[in-house]
Amino acid sequence: MSLLETFQFLKSCHRRAPFLFFNGNTFAEIGRALATALFADLTFHRRKEASSAVAHFITGVLEEEMMLAAIESLCQSTNFTVGDRVKTLRGSMHGVIKRILDDGRVVWQPEGTQSEFTALPESLLREEKSPQQ
Repeated sequence: MSLLETFQFLKSCHRRAPFLFFNGNTFAEIGRALATALFADLTFHRRKEASSAVAHFITGVLEEEMMLAAIESLCQSTNFTVGDRVKTLRGSMHGVIKRILDDGRVVWQPEGTQSEFTALPESLLREEKSPQQ
């Protein structure tokens, strides 16, 4: 059984919640624990986001394609270059890498502001350019 098939099975169990005395969230927690263990090589925040995506898929809040895309993007390398478009892990802010500091941190500018933020590269995701750009 593949990992995706395991998550799909847990989702099917979650959907039977009324027949399991409303203990369906137990299956989301099992999925979360599996993801946490299997993605142990990710940084803490990326691992947390990956396990959250899995739990949301199992509970039916997140579509399968979105979960897979989220996990794939979280597993990508965090090597950025100046000019790369980035977003926060939750996608609430988007911007551009301005500088890379000697200690590995990145300075980025959120869209629509003159502010610059300093962040660990693990706290950002590379953003794909839209076809209009």
